[in-house]
Amino acid sequence: MHKTKGFSLIELLIVVAIMLVIAAIAIPSLMRSRMAANEASCAASLRILASAEITYSTIYNSGFTDDLSKLGPPALGSVPTFENSGLVDLVLAGATPGAPPPVAAGLLSFTKSGYVFTYTPGGTWPEISSFSITADPQAKNSTGIRYFFVNESAVVRANSLTTATLSDSPM
Repeated sequence: MHKTKGFSLIELLIVVAIMLVIAAIAIPSLMRSRMAANEASCAASLRILASAEITYSTIYNSGFTDDLSKLGPPALGSVPTFENSGLVDLVLAGATPGAPPPVAAGLLSFTKSGYVFTYTPGGTWPEISSFSITADPQAKNSTGIRYFFVNESAVVRANSLTTATLSDSPM
């Protein structure tokens, strides 16, 4: 009788079972790492946006912007103006990468790294004396756990239960 070399069905099943156990252990860790990275990116983006708003107010000797597109870059080869100040990149200004810079159009929210950012100006153009930006996870416990908030004080605040506000703890 001719004997073939190879693995038996039981040996293959054991290998597959071991791989499934390893995957069951690794996947939750990867998800937690991804959420932590999303939260770090969100907090950094809020700091950048708050600094850009304060810089905008100082450069143009005015209040804050009435929408996020005014913080974005000007068209290629153009000089920054109060309409497109060039203080943040296209993503934080709410534009799609690869698209032309947004024209001031009342852009008050955008999505980045699993978070929905919402800008709320305090007043009407040109007298915007305050602002706030909230960042909420797109899918709680999947894209992020905490909610974030920043205003003209540039202090990022977090809340793990609901949308963050000025009364929440600073990070």
